[in-house]
Amino acid sequence: MKTTSSQKLKIGLFTFVGLLVLIAAIFFIGNQKSLFNSTIKLSGKFKNVNGLQVGNNVRFAGINVGVVNDINIVNDTTVQVVLTINDDVKKFIKKDAKMSIGSDGLMGDKLVVLMPGGANTTTMVNNGDQIGSVNPVDVDKIIAKFTKMADNAGSLIDGLSQIVAKVNGGKGSIGRLLNNDKMAREMEKTVAQAKTTMQNVHKTTNTLNEDLTAAQHNFLLKGFFNKKKKVAKAKQDSIKKAQEDAENKAKKN
Repeated sequence: MKTTSSQKLKIGLFTFVGLLVLIAAIFFIGNQKSLFNSTIKLSGKFKNVNGLQVGNNVRFAGINVGVVNDINIVNDTTVQVVLTINDDVKKFIKKDAKMSIGSDGLMGDKLVVLMPGGANTTTMVNNGDQIGSVNPVDVDKIIAKFTKMADNAGSLIDGLSQIVAKVNGGKGSIGRLLNNDKMAREMEKTVAQAKTTMQNVHKTTNTLNEDLTAAQHNFLLKGFFNKKKKVAKAKQDSIKKAQEDAENKAKKN
């Protein structure tokens, strides 16, 4: 079967469009991964990279400025992360800059966040420099703590449920008190008797006060109370005079 000129045209057009799409994809990916820009490399060390992978973005001031170039295990407690950064961003990153590991949204990919620094120096970083790092929060430990708290809360709720069930069933002192009408009536009687007793005590106290006031005005006992008042007044005068003598003596000295 011979290929017609229209078929050849279609095949050529399809191939041309495919090449354009491929070239556009290469330029797009290369631009995203900084393949066609002048770049520098920075590194930092972490105890845990928390799922960071090679190729993840590097973000500065909310803008993607590079990618994670390499991740190497230095020893059992240290992981080195190497970043490829656009050269035009270098002037904004100082020697005391720090890098941290974050997430692109709540459930997004991990990325490296650059903090510019400049508090202690104004010298910008150079290619190959190592900058400080902030270790990420260990999410597994936080989840384990919340799980333990949830388990404890569940045990506490079960215990409270059992106590409430026993109280509703009339078990224990509180349960018997709340569910036994006889005990409730006896408690009411006890409270009423206590109120009556307190009223009688108040009445007795008022009567004693009245009797004492009357005794003070009685001519037979009036002299006794007057003598008591004079003795009390003499004590107060003596104390006042002693204070005045002490003050005068202190002024003279």
